[in-house]
Amino acid sequence: QVQLVESGGGLVQAGGSLRLSCGASGRTFSSYVMGWFRQAPGKEREFVAAITRTSGTYYGAAVTGRFAISRDNAKNTVYLQMNSLKPGDTAVYFCAADLRFTTYAYDYDYWGQGTQVTVSS
Repeated sequence: QVQLVESGGGLVQAGGSLRLSCGASGRTFSSYVMGWFRQAPGKEREFVAAITRTSGTYYGAAVTGRFAISRDNAKNTVYLQMNSLKPGDTAVYFCAADLRFTTYAYDYDYWGQGTQVTVSS
């Protein structure tokens, strides 16, 4: 069982940066693939980034080159550094955990409650 809590969301102007954090409970954090997803009103949940147990990273096309995912296993935390933010990045951002690598939201077993990111133009 893994419990996830996101933080770091907020309001930022276009072109600005934010760093999201996701803290995880449990002793086996390093065993999990960690993912970030986002969901805007009226839209499906969208893959943003994932990081494997060995810190391999993968990104959705919309954020490649602007966002960076990282993890600190000693702190049971995964981060999402978001740069060059655009109004289109406005969404609720969720972190998720699973034992297998996947970019599909329905494959992830554990989810946080989400944190709102709003980018103003």
